[in-house]
Amino acid sequence: MVSRRNLLKNASVAALACAARDAFALPTSFDPFLASSLDPVGAIDHTRLVKIAIGTGGHGHCFPGATMPFGAVQLSPDTGVRDWDHCSGYHFDDKAILGFSHTHLSGTGCIDMLDFLLMPATDDFHFDPHAAVDSAASYRAHFSHTDEVAEPGYYSVALQESKVKAELTATERVGVHKYTFPASQKSCFLLDLMHVGINLPDPQNPAAGPPPIKWSSLKVIGNDTIVGGRSTDVWGLGRQIYFSMKFSKPFASIDVYSDGKQVSSSSGELRGTALRAVLHFATHENEVVFVKTGISGVDVEGATANLQAEVPGWDFDGVRSAAHAAWARELGRINIPSGDQKYREIFYTGLYHMMVAPTLFDDVTGKYRGMDGKVHTLPAGAHNFSTFSLWDTYRAAHPMYTLILGERVPEFVNCLIRMANESPVGVPVWPLQGTETGCMVGDHSAPVIAEAIAKGFKGIDAKAAYAPWRKRELVDDYRGLAAYRKYGYVPCDMQDESASKTLDYCYDDHAIAVLANAAGESADAAVLTKNSKNFLNLYDKESGFIRPRYSDGHWAGKPFNPKGINITGKWRDYTEANAWQTTFCVQHDPHALIEMLGGNAAFIAKLDQLYNQSSEMPPDMPPDVSGMVGQYSHGNEPCHHVAYLYNFAGAPHKTQQRVRSLMETQYDNKPDGMAGNEDCGQMSAWFVISALGFYAVDPVSAKYDFGTPLFDHVEVTVAKGRKLIIQAKRESPSAIYIQSVTWNGSTINGLAVEHAELSKGGTLVFHLGDKPAAL
Repeated sequence: MVSRRNLLKNASVAALACAARDAFALPTSFDPFLASSLDPVGAIDHTRLVKIAIGTGGHGHCFPGATMPFGAVQLSPDTGVRDWDHCSGYHFDDKAILGFSHTHLSGTGCIDMLDFLLMPATDDFHFDPHAAVDSAASYRAHFSHTDEVAEPGYYSVALQESKVKAELTATERVGVHKYTFPASQKSCFLLDLMHVGINLPDPQNPAAGPPPIKWSSLKVIGNDTIVGGRSTDVWGLGRQIYFSMKFSKPFASIDVYSDGKQVSSSSGELRGTALRAVLHFATHENEVVFVKTGISGVDVEGATANLQAEVPGWDFDGVRSAAHAAWARELGRINIPSGDQKYREIFYTGLYHMMVAPTLFDDVTGKYRGMDGKVHTLPAGAHNFSTFSLWDTYRAAHPMYTLILGERVPEFVNCLIRMANESPVGVPVWPLQGTETGCMVGDHSAPVIAEAIAKGFKGIDAKAAYAPWRKRELVDDYRGLAAYRKYGYVPCDMQDESASKTLDYCYDDHAIAVLANAAGESADAAVLTKNSKNFLNLYDKESGFIRPRYSDGHWAGKPFNPKGINITGKWRDYTEANAWQTTFCVQHDPHALIEMLGGNAAFIAKLDQLYNQSSEMPPDMPPDVSGMVGQYSHGNEPCHHVAYLYNFAGAPHKTQQRVRSLMETQYDNKPDGMAGNEDCGQMSAWFVISALGFYAVDPVSAKYDFGTPLFDHVEVTVAKGRKLIIQAKRESPSAIYIQSVTWNGSTINGLAVEHAELSKGGTLVFHLGDKPAAL
């Protein structure tokens, strides 16, 4: 059970094609997902180019609410929790809001979080304490997109039945609410600790899972404060989260329900698996009630400390302004002064989404809940993070962090190393708030760490980094690794998704070899480098594809269908992919891949075939395999480097042509403007880095491979505040083909540039023509 979709009941039907993009377009006269009423910070305010609606429709799985860069709190509306397209709790097609919860996942393929739902109401409130989460009987309020405003760090919406205006903002660990009520003697808030994302079983494996709420607690303090917490078994099993919630207006009375029955709140802490509370008070016309909620992964005391430290008063506008300023600073690391408005909106929204995750997961006291479930204290100045979608983000998001957010790279890497040492299951795969989801194949925390070391980031202990990853790759029997070392591939009769696991382990071997060399373990590095060639053992010359293979050596599937995902008839043999896509999943050794496929001419022909095939898929293909161009799937991450492989076979013009086409066709500035789900910033990161004119086919190589720049002039702030200027000098406005590239006035020989050069700052100039040139 390693793929994202194996947990979801409705995955098989979620692959329905989305409606035409224009159906999701916001009114041209007023765009609530772009409007910003705040004054700009400094000369240029890039938040005005962030169109947060992008990715909230289609299958983008993004949320529109308020958060800080890499913040612990994501305060956002929830419109549903029961299916794949509600992984973030919100979908643009919905017409009603269930409430506003404090934690959300950004663009993932699994649902979780959605903690501590709060919903205001007035005379329209009809509460059924027995109603199931997101059932027809549960309370909700209708809304219109014309009444929504979403900008970095702020969200607002008008709730139609209650006539309440909701406004949300956040600090790193605190969500701040502002509700403007009408006159009513029946104003109230619903606080729902039952509200949770519901990951139902795979329809092919419908065994009932555990109840989503393991325990929850609630305690009323005085007439203006509620504290509590809960533990959930949804995606992250046993995840713990706590809150401290304070109201600016005392509540006149409170009704608390456990399992649908009203219980007394005066006896101290209440515990149960189905807790809800209704807080009653009266309001006059346009009365404002503020709510502030600190969260913590440690305990209620930590949540209270976070609340008191970050939001001591009731200055909503001050918190909003601080959040806006933080986003303006981060987005201002890249300045694109001119260019097509649509692409600038896609670019800056992508840059925004790249900084929504990973998420902070520690308290102001320095305490955090580790992967062992225990509470630890951080070294001075260190931070703990969560929500690492590593199978996705190692490809482009983390390379972008090394370029523009270098100060965060060591703290991300050291966090992953701590996780590896604390976790009872070893190195992190997809860590979520002190739990290991184990989602996806491979161990792609390794390339994130190896890339940082290869690029020379300081403050990372190479020996400490190497030890747990050595154990995983050279010792552990983990998801077929023992068989991989024995046979030189993962046999398809011993493991599901064996073909994809083999290729992912090959790349991890390559990355861990870099760690081994940095740790002075050259003998291990040689073994790992040799093992990184194991993809050759799954290449079937007769079919021309990477193909599942049994432990006795014979090939699976007769006849072989390269578009299929279940070749053995036993289980899926590829991870969210088929042979067409997986055959090109060799990032670390493109030259060996090209030789394997018969040399440059044969490789180019095969790659052309990938894009020119029909996009027909078998019915059991997961919905992640989307954004199809032939059998190339831009909506899923394993294909993200593929267009750049032409560079290595002597056809760079095909890379330039294909990359530009993908930028133009796979992204839009509309709610359904993503080809696939965002996956914590990776889908956006591909566009952002490709628009600069390059991409890291192998991030561990510490170099960037050339594509074609989208904009004519870009200013990037890199290490120590230095400026990297990227210019495109075109023969005509439509010119995309590289004639030459210069770095600080000197011509670059080849089709790549070193990270070490770009991080110094300087001027990178692409000279572009209307026709391909020999390079």
